[in-house]
Amino acid sequence: MNELDSEKIAGNLQHSGLEPAGNAGSADVVILNTCSVREKAVQKVYARLGTLKKMKSAKQDLIIGVVGCMAQLEGKQVFTKAPFVNLVAGPQKGHAIPGLIERAQTNGGRAIDLRMDDDPEPLENAYVLRESPRRAGVTISEGCNCRCSFCVVPFTRGKQRDRESANIVHEVEELVAQGFLEIMLLGQTVNAYHDPSSDRLTFAGLLRRLASIKGLRRIRFTSPHPNYFNDDVIDAIDSCPQICNQIHLPVQSGSTKVLRAMRRGYSREGYLATVARIRRARRPIALSTDIIVGFPGESDADFRDTLRLIDEVQYDCVFSFKYSPRPNTTALKLCDDLTDEEKGDRLKILQENQKLIQFNRNAAYLGRIVEVLVDGKAKNKFLLAGRMTDNRIVNFDGAEDLMGQLAMIEITGFGANSLSGTWIQ
Repeated sequence: MNELDSEKIAGNLQHSGLEPAGNAGSADVVILNTCSVREKAVQKVYARLGTLKKMKSAKQDLIIGVVGCMAQLEGKQVFTKAPFVNLVAGPQKGHAIPGLIERAQTNGGRAIDLRMDDDPEPLENAYVLRESPRRAGVTISEGCNCRCSFCVVPFTRGKQRDRESANIVHEVEELVAQGFLEIMLLGQTVNAYHDPSSDRLTFAGLLRRLASIKGLRRIRFTSPHPNYFNDDVIDAIDSCPQICNQIHLPVQSGSTKVLRAMRRGYSREGYLATVARIRRARRPIALSTDIIVGFPGESDADFRDTLRLIDEVQYDCVFSFKYSPRPNTTALKLCDDLTDEEKGDRLKILQENQKLIQFNRNAAYLGRIVEVLVDGKAKNKFLLAGRMTDNRIVNFDGAEDLMGQLAMIEITGFGANSLSGTWIQ
């Protein structure tokens, strides 16, 4: 989602007459698009600003902007902590950044826009500078109506606003006409989508409508909430091969007690029932999740419940983090009685257990021939990398003109985090 926000900012800057710089050192404008979901992300922003301060000392007219969720949360404090910053703006402000730059240049060197409202207009963005020639993110909703006790998103992105289905379909049709093969539908609780137009499409209905677009090869979506995941969505995945057979279903904890404290709205048993429905699908569907360890009040027994859950579900991938207190959240009132070392130990145990699960699940792909969308250079000894429809990364050797293409790869090797193979065609 942040990547797409950055592409929107870049597209609007380009439309206003600016051109992308090769690097920060040669730029006239540097915008940091930020996250605030964890404290470490905020710390990284201020560390990066320290580097930019040195650049501005050598180039006084350099415009530095801080935008996104961290900017919304910190507000004017950004100017206090980093007085050389010129503009501060919250999320969904891609269309406003060129005007904010102009204001900063004519208004004593500063401009700020932290307005939050229910206006869906900022969701309709005509200018997007896409990083990939074949994969594109498409916003279908913005904001979140859930009130999880650990989450800062409602305070930074506001209430859920949904785009009209016709606008979404039109954007995807244009992307397909431009040669894009894969679309990622984006929303904080993407499967809570409700079409505000008279068509009244459900999320599953939107998936089926997009799957009917000729030339669209892959449809992904993230992140769904377990409470809104129904059989209609599973049936859409089953009946439409264009919808990728991969679901990211955040669980956060395997303990019902902790889930209640998190205000997730489901129990361990309820979540596992949803997983069971997904496993009964006619197509094999890969599952990934998010897990927070060391949430306030998490006992050894609660943590063991989480370990047992990942063993039962057999996730294909897990994104796991230590609990990080965030401003304005109700979890701040809870007793955070675990030390950082204890949280780190639990995180290490969970990640080691999950690594073995992934190693064994990836071993099952040895010898298979799979379709891969090639989208980058490999980070190891191989030349290229891409993703299967179930989101597994495959590394292989091949010609650079395969970039952005679909390729058939025979799997010849595997590890916990990726597969390797030989290009067939």
